[in-house]
Amino acid sequence: MSQIHLHLLITHLPIFGSIIGGLVLVYGLLTKSNSTKNAAYFIFIISSIGAGIAYLTGEGAEEAVENIQGVSENIIEQHEDAAWYALISLVALGMISIVALIVNRLTPSLVKAIAVFTLIVSCISFGLVARTGYLGGQIRHTEIATGISQGTGRSGEVNDDDD
Repeated sequence: MSQIHLHLLITHLPIFGSIIGGLVLVYGLLTKSNSTKNAAYFIFIISSIGAGIAYLTGEGAEEAVENIQGVSENIIEQHEDAAWYALISLVALGMISIVALIVNRLTPSLVKAIAVFTLIVSCISFGLVARTGYLGGQIRHTEIATGISQGTGRSGEVNDDDD
């Protein structure tokens, strides 16, 4: 498996992991279940590892597509810049999750506070990684960048049925 394949495969993990982990954490807060909160923290840790892998394989993926006709260097640079901020936020989320696991075990009075803080960081991380994914999608999916929303028929004609 090349860096390109690994990059494309792993990039969805931080996106979905941060939102699913956030939902699990909300459920854990509502039910006051430390086990559920711990499950969310593990999801965040896995997501942060995935973000690291995605970032490390990004350079190889960039080299593979930068000379393809229609690929914008500007979009690649925007994606790369966004990926840096997403990586920082997800690594922070993973580290906070490790701290939260320790707090859950040693300091029960701080369990809710660390969970709420982690949830806030996960929302920020999701926003950053979702934007990064959106920009990455524009690199090869020009229909995202151009805003084309109409389908095409078999002959290539645009379907204009607005009725």
